[in-house]
Amino acid sequence: MAFFSVWYPVKLFKKRKTPKVFDTSTQWGLFKTYLAFLWNDHAYLRLGFTNAHWIDDKMVRTNQPWPFQLAWFKKHDRIRTVINLRGGQGAFFALERHACQTLGLNLVDFIVTSRDVPSAEAILEAEKLFDSIQYPALMHCKSGADRAGIMSVLYRHLHLKHPLREAVQELGLRTLHMKAGKTGVLDYIFDCYFAEGEPRGMSFVEWTQSDLYDPVKIKSDFKSAWWGTLLTEKIFRRE
Repeated sequence: MAFFSVWYPVKLFKKRKTPKVFDTSTQWGLFKTYLAFLWNDHAYLRLGFTNAHWIDDKMVRTNQPWPFQLAWFKKHDRIRTVINLRGGQGAFFALERHACQTLGLNLVDFIVTSRDVPSAEAILEAEKLFDSIQYPALMHCKSGADRAGIMSVLYRHLHLKHPLREAVQELGLRTLHMKAGKTGVLDYIFDCYFAEGEPRGMSFVEWTQSDLYDPVKIKSDFKSAWWGTLLTEKIFRRE
């Protein structure tokens, strides 16, 4: 079975509550897990909508997939690796782990948040991740907009070597990313680089590994629009 799970030690996320344990080893346990996934994770909204976008012929970014959608991607696109950007809590993870075990897919966990600035270490870990996995691969968060967005920028720039000004297009309304809300801090990271690192002739990685890169200050300096915050935090309730 080609299943494995890797936790990358990146400290860019908030502490989470102890997750409920879901049993997928029995039919009844699997049924209850599906019910929790359907309701608690708003999975009914994703039955016919994957927010899937191929970055190149090796990587597709999506929202949280159903097990049957993972099976479809494996059959039609021959994906070999699933990158979970959400972490290991809830029914969604129990079902995904069970599906990857059943389908023989590699499962890699790389936790990212949509309202924090990644550490310098996390940038390097993301580059290592993209250099080490088996392709084709599927990368997802919950909505496929914010965390999948910044990781898609990093995939294009660090792995595919696309110019960063082109790669940042992965963060946009095309994939439902909201720049005006608190999730816009992800865009602001690159705005800071273009204003501070690029004029000095520094690459993005060089900038993030230098003393100029201050995740705490970047997050503190970022200001979201009230209407954008209303959309992301109250109406859409982005994770």
